[in-house]
Amino acid sequence: MIARAVVVLLLAFMTLPTVVVVVASVNPTEMLAFPPSGFSLRWYEHALTYPQFRRAAVNSVIVTAASAALALPIGTAAALALVRHPLRLRGFWTAVLLSPLVVPGVAAGLGLLILAARLGLLANHAVLIAAHVILVLPFVIRSVMVSVANLDPMLERAAASLGARPWRVFRMVTLPLLRPGLFAALLFAIIVSVNEFVVSLFVSTRVTEILPVAMFTYVVNYTDPTMAAVSTLFIGATFVVVFAADRLLHLSRVFQIDTHR
Repeated sequence: MIARAVVVLLLAFMTLPTVVVVVASVNPTEMLAFPPSGFSLRWYEHALTYPQFRRAAVNSVIVTAASAALALPIGTAAALALVRHPLRLRGFWTAVLLSPLVVPGVAAGLGLLILAARLGLLANHAVLIAAHVILVLPFVIRSVMVSVANLDPMLERAAASLGARPWRVFRMVTLPLLRPGLFAALLFAIIVSVNEFVVSLFVSTRVTEILPVAMFTYVVNYTDPTMAAVSTLFIGATFVVVFAADRLLHLSRVFQIDTHR
């Protein structure tokens, strides 16, 4: 009973700020206030038509699509190597590939900023895409590793024994069996990339900034509820994507989460 009460309090503590942001986004006045003095959707219209947000949204789509497209095959190959092949120092390579999860964003961003400045890449999307690939790679590797660990190797051996070449076995047997893990990896790569802020703040410019950075720039200069409206749109979109993925892919099974405990 006490444990359930603690869980309820923790959930309330985590969701209450979200509720406040959603309610504040419909405030009709030009000052961010809670509770709101009325109801208006004017700030949602402003968020969707603001030029800086529209440009940043396009940049976010470019960076997210490119980083996910690069991280998925790299992470899949790394997961297969870590699980299937007897690598020397496997623990070391696993720690290296998953290290972006524990490296502080400020340290990673500053290091990438210095490197990009030396190479003269700050004016284009290349360094931003590379940074996002590094950041989403651990999520891709973790998702695919679970699926690879649950894959029955006898199915691949049966296909090989029937005359299928290695590439055909991989394309016709391995990849279809890894599909849930691949979709989950793609989902989390997109979510992490879209919401990444700290490292992106260091390595982006006015031209290449993505939406979270543009939101930060806006909130520094303005105090209207536009940020609450944009945040609400972010929260809603993320919830819909994760909920749909869970219903379609059963993420609890992909990540080996026992929901019956």
